[in-house]
Amino acid sequence: MGHMCITRVVRALFCCALIFSPMVMGAQEEKVSLNFVNADIDEVVKAVSHITGRNFLIDPRVKGTINIVSSTPIPTSLAYDILLSALRLQGFASVESGGITKVMPEADAKLYIGASSDIQGSGDKLVTRVYVLKYESATQLVPILRPLIAPNNIVTAYPNSNTLVVTDYASNLKRIEQIVESIDQPSAEAPIVIPVKLVSAVELAQTINRLIQGGGAAPTGGGTDASQRFTLTTDARTNSLLLSTDNPARVARVRDLVEKLDVETTVPGNMHVIYLKNAEASKVAQTLRSVMSGDTSAPAAAATGAAASAAPTGGGMVQADVPSNALIITAPTPIYNNLRAVVEQLDVRRAQVYVEALIVEVEADKAAQFGVQWQALGGVNGSGTQVIGGTNFGTTGNIISAATSLSSLGQGLNIGITNGTITLPGSTTPILNLGMLASALETDTKSNILSTPNLLTLDNEEAKIIVGQNVPFITGSYAQTGTTATATPFQTIERKDVGLTLKIKPQVSEGGTIKLQIYQEVSSVDATTLTSSAGVTTNKRSLESIVLVNDGQIIVLGGLIQDSVSNSKTKVPFLGDIPWLGSLFRYDSRTRTKTDLMVFLRPYILRTAEDSHGLTQSRYEYLRGVQEKSQMQSSPLLPTMPAPVVPPLDLKQELPQPSMPASPVAGKP
Repeated sequence: MGHMCITRVVRALFCCALIFSPMVMGAQEEKVSLNFVNADIDEVVKAVSHITGRNFLIDPRVKGTINIVSSTPIPTSLAYDILLSALRLQGFASVESGGITKVMPEADAKLYIGASSDIQGSGDKLVTRVYVLKYESATQLVPILRPLIAPNNIVTAYPNSNTLVVTDYASNLKRIEQIVESIDQPSAEAPIVIPVKLVSAVELAQTINRLIQGGGAAPTGGGTDASQRFTLTTDARTNSLLLSTDNPARVARVRDLVEKLDVETTVPGNMHVIYLKNAEASKVAQTLRSVMSGDTSAPAAAATGAAASAAPTGGGMVQADVPSNALIITAPTPIYNNLRAVVEQLDVRRAQVYVEALIVEVEADKAAQFGVQWQALGGVNGSGTQVIGGTNFGTTGNIISAATSLSSLGQGLNIGITNGTITLPGSTTPILNLGMLASALETDTKSNILSTPNLLTLDNEEAKIIVGQNVPFITGSYAQTGTTATATPFQTIERKDVGLTLKIKPQVSEGGTIKLQIYQEVSSVDATTLTSSAGVTTNKRSLESIVLVNDGQIIVLGGLIQDSVSNSKTKVPFLGDIPWLGSLFRYDSRTRTKTDLMVFLRPYILRTAEDSHGLTQSRYEYLRGVQEKSQMQSSPLLPTMPAPVVPPLDLKQELPQPSMPASPVAGKP
């Protein structure tokens, strides 16, 4: 306790010395001596508040001691800056707002400061600065500046306006500003235009690209060294080369190659061969001939026969070599350059469309039947005048059939009353004397059918998938007698596909919208007509439509929602209408059928080979997972017969062959 009292007295003496030791030196600024040893932050802030006239607000979390020692008096204007430096060493900072200086932890201080362009103030003052970049990417500068900024402070990028937002101490922001200004500079080498006079710029660019790439240049946009970036393209309109690189040696090399290759050709007739990569040579040739001759009547896709070798009137000739998928063009250089530019735009990889279809059909059928039938045949075998009768509603399992054979009873619950047997006139076989038959039946049928056909097709090409059966339909029958007494009947049969059919023709627009021409059909054979003499009856649901859908979007094409209820009643007149008692003289049947059918589609555009590989990989792995789950369980009495499983797929190698399981050893379980 004595030591603490001495410490407080010493701190009080220091504060008094600080307050009452200003020295006036003529018209110069007053000076003070700052000497604090293990002083509480609250006491030091109070002393600086008296010196500078600032109002401070201290966060309750600001705790600790600081040391400030000045060997010589300092101007009073520096006292606040020295306090900020001391607070920064302890992890605290100050924020000025409304004439009040708030002292709080450094991690929270950045949330209270606004953006400012003034970084010339106190070096240990937190400042937020916004840098609008002109040439470089703000997002790419964030990883470069992050190690240069205090961990508690922030640096972030706003890509929409290419802006950097940095919050840090003013002294460090001066250095950050210099770094940003040094990096945010225009490229040293602007794109260079090299005119080509005698040859095709397209062919010349391909030749130079092969030479430069083979010489070790990085691909376009590749590499981390800016001097290795190399881009060479063409402008077909002016027959010029466009070069972009930061390496002066490569610029000189390209100029030298252009000067040596841009010379008149010595080949007579000025013939050129263009090998196509994606398009069909016959179709492209017909298109070029139509453009050169101005004839738009012939379809661009019909390039066969004599039309394929006809020379247009435009001063050149275009011929297709189908086996090598190449074009042979004979034309003057200006015309050839224009044709070559058109070929480059036509010979591109066409997009593919992968379509996922979802056909869902849910059916729920309920039926209930109840009826009572009566019969009085006791007087059949008697002599004289007798009275017989009964009720027969003609339903399945009626009382007359049941009396003849119990196997003809209908489904459900059947309760009857018999009184021996009787023999009908003209028959020697006795039958049951069935006097009453009550029948009750209730059925509940539910079906859930899910079909997920998938299709992959080229843009503007129709694709079709059929999953079902080829069912025979009788179209006619004949019976020829000829010269013999025995007829020779025969029937004519036509086979049709019954099942699921899906036809799709997509058309991809440049913006990613897909136009789909769709025909979808679901058909099935009615099981109740399999033995019909007129032939089988098929149930058919089809849909034909043209829709627009975005890439990857799910769209519903249509469907059927059907709910039907039927009620039938067969009764004896007058008796069947009696309340309660009438149930013994009628047969009631109720049926409800509910059908829900919906068709959904989701197309995906596959523009590159990587997209196709990813789709193939996912479907292959899905099938492999299904095979692994369908393995047979082991049995102590049966041999192990593992099902074949395809190996993992590597698209860079050939399609792997499935490994067949070895034959089980005879005699071993």
